[in-house]
Amino acid sequence: MPCDKSCPIEHTVNLIGHKWKVLILRNLFNNGTQRFNDLSKGINKISQKMLTQQLRQLEEDGIISRKVYPEVPPKVEYSLTELGQSLKPILDEMNTWGIQHLKQSNSKQQSNE
Repeated sequence: MPCDKSCPIEHTVNLIGHKWKVLILRNLFNNGTQRFNDLSKGINKISQKMLTQQLRQLEEDGIISRKVYPEVPPKVEYSLTELGQSLKPILDEMNTWGIQHLKQSNSKQQSNE
């Protein structure tokens, strides 16, 4: 995979490489449109500040959309854009790889016992 000044892998990592971003995407893929509190509950140990920052970056990059309803208190929902939906194969492959790695790690641990 040759990379020059405009490396596509580096570009992708810059967009979604942060661990919290990947977990936000996972939740939106698994659960569809979600409110802030639902996302927060679905991601262990993420602070409200970090979730807010990551959601803003994903929105700025066109990966998620934020819809605000004119209610009091305001209702805000987050969902994947078409661009965000196009990341599904990447997350599916990460999931597949993770399953295989966990199986290998577990079998190594069992053989060492």
